[in-house]
Amino acid sequence: MYDRELEAALAAAQAASVYLADAYARFQAIPDAPANISTAADRQSQEIILRALRHAFPTDALCAEETTATLKEVAQTGERIWIVDPIDGTRGFARKNGEFSVMIGFVEKGQIGVGVVAQPAVGRLTYAVRGQGCWRQDVGQAPVRCTVTPIEELRMCTLTQSRSREPGKRSRWVDALEPAHIVESYSAGIKLALIARGEADIYLNTYEAFHDWDICAGHILVLEAGGQVTGTGGETLEYGLPGAWQKYGLLATNGRLHAGALKVIIVHR
Repeated sequence: MYDRELEAALAAAQAASVYLADAYARFQAIPDAPANISTAADRQSQEIILRALRHAFPTDALCAEETTATLKEVAQTGERIWIVDPIDGTRGFARKNGEFSVMIGFVEKGQIGVGVVAQPAVGRLTYAVRGQGCWRQDVGQAPVRCTVTPIEELRMCTLTQSRSREPGKRSRWVDALEPAHIVESYSAGIKLALIARGEADIYLNTYEAFHDWDICAGHILVLEAGGQVTGTGGETLEYGLPGAWQKYGLLATNGRLHAGALKVIIVHR
């Protein structure tokens, strides 16, 4: 199931990654790039991906972050929908610290079928198909199956979070969860891939509102690697709704830590 969809997603991600690696090398760094920055590279990457997906599946709906020509020409909701973030973590691209990814997710009848997260700056690729596991393929290496960590105690875990606006200042969630280690990144796709790869244990996003493309592709990576993903109150996350809005936050864990993390979050809201 979903072999053709995975093939199309991987090909689109590869084409976008080739373009972005070149654009990144030539890009003049913006040290103070804001959170909402969008670049010409975002829009070109999106067009590369959407054109490839539309060619492979011309009747599927497309949902993506940037307003581009191909997106305007097609349905943006439907039973079969591709959810795309052409550069997740544009600040990482603009500040040239390598922390950005390409995210491509496929949803059918509300269920995520395929997810691909590519990291062009470092040659890392993580992908999953529903019921077939999660896989990592780094540059020059064969695919290897991913599994989440066996960590069961919050105080032993590695928490991955967004880069702090005030380096050195701990958030109240870090104080509440008391992780042993913290890994920061501008990209949600990278953070979800870290959970799936067993390189981190918890990712917490407490934003009141964000969009499907911010998390869809990474969501299935965590599930297929054996982890768990919900809203911050334990809600089931849905995709393909009007506006592509997500309003429950996000908690992604290795599964073993999920119930304990939810209790801490609810107490400290």
